[in-house]
Amino acid sequence: MSEHILFLTGKLAEKQLHQILEKMQPEFTYTVHQLGIKVAALMTTDMICRRLKETYQADRMILPGRCRGDLDKVIQQFGLPVERGPDELKDLPLFFGKEAHKPDLSDYRVKIFAEIVDAPNVSVEEVVERAHYYRRHGADVIDIGCLPGTPFPHMEAIIRTLKQEGFTVSIDSLEADDLLRGGKAGADFMLSLHEGTLWVADEVETTPILIPEIHEDLASLDRAIETLQAKNRVFLVDPILDPLHFGFTQSVVRYHQVRQKYPDIEIMMGVGNITELTHADTVGMNALLLGICSELDINAILATEVSKHACRAVKEADLARRIMHAAKQNNMLPKHIDSGLMALHETSPFPYTLDEIKELAGEITDPSYRIQTSREGLHIFNRDGFHSATDPFDLYPKLGVENDGGHAFYLGVELARAEIAWQLGKRFNQDEALSWGCATDLSEPTVDLHSFKPAGTTLKKN
Repeated sequence: MSEHILFLTGKLAEKQLHQILEKMQPEFTYTVHQLGIKVAALMTTDMICRRLKETYQADRMILPGRCRGDLDKVIQQFGLPVERGPDELKDLPLFFGKEAHKPDLSDYRVKIFAEIVDAPNVSVEEVVERAHYYRRHGADVIDIGCLPGTPFPHMEAIIRTLKQEGFTVSIDSLEADDLLRGGKAGADFMLSLHEGTLWVADEVETTPILIPEIHEDLASLDRAIETLQAKNRVFLVDPILDPLHFGFTQSVVRYHQVRQKYPDIEIMMGVGNITELTHADTVGMNALLLGICSELDINAILATEVSKHACRAVKEADLARRIMHAAKQNNMLPKHIDSGLMALHETSPFPYTLDEIKELAGEITDPSYRIQTSREGLHIFNRDGFHSATDPFDLYPKLGVENDGGHAFYLGVELARAEIAWQLGKRFNQDEALSWGCATDLSEPTVDLHSFKPAGTTLKKN
């Protein structure tokens, strides 16, 4: 017997909800109940408890996505599962598609080594502060970078302090003396040893990351691998990722060759040579690089945030590794798993057509302005008129807010957001900041939908 779902909605959305459900042709049966409120987004759980008189023999109840209040009250009163649907009705098909399969993003395979590249020039306290920042963004190992020819008297103090703070630590240098000092101070990993410096691994228990003695010389890497395998030592291998136009494609080939020859060894990839040395948004680069890591079972990366444009590289890599792992585990493409890597564009930026927006506008009977976007541009409307433009300045003379500074300011902010969203192909929701995925930190307080959302600008009174 199929599931029967009760959808609660408002007057303005009722017709459209019926149309969408009919087009979906879902396997479940359903009842659409209009709760006697015009705008579905203004529905509250207290209102539902007061107004809903029957549940139409439903097995489950779906509320509007922006419905405020505590779902437990509704569950307790009506005795059936209750959940919020998507914010936009047009997302219902995707909502039920995701419901059928929600990949787990809590798991991952790739460890992120986040490098503090200028550690010799900063204090112990500042290193610890950066380490906490990297850990918040997903780093598993804090990499302490040494600088050639630069004294590093407080290296041991940094490593010991980080270890006391509960961090896993790596020391990063091509100088054997630095690596030896770091290992004796308690570093968990050391980057990087080659065939000529393998003796350091005999002096400390620190896990080495191996590189070719001469760039691109995989034969020397083979010999270093064989030496440590003979000693039954744990190690990682890094064939070295080169920048674009300086050997990038061939270096990817090297990673593939190493994996083919050694199916079971642990490999590291230093992604910073691409993210730092390419002036393009790092979100896409991290997605592709972590996809390569997933395919080749590369389970460690070295990430940096030196260049200003790479200021979210660790956070992006964290989400990318989780998405790629989920896609691999579920034998699926890395699509519709999580939208956090889509900073500039979205899969469905314009949920409503111009005709649908005009149809909604025709039902508005109050003076409050609504703003929506379609492929054609920006649209602002109330009971007194419908106006469209691609430049918000063209709309100002038509809005009648010349003598209402607060209202004019509010509409200016919202129309500017709408313009940015329209230009980039992003989703615009009035009274909500644009979403930039993991490329930014949230600038607005996170709102728990189980409580009431703070009043938006249009609801506040001076």
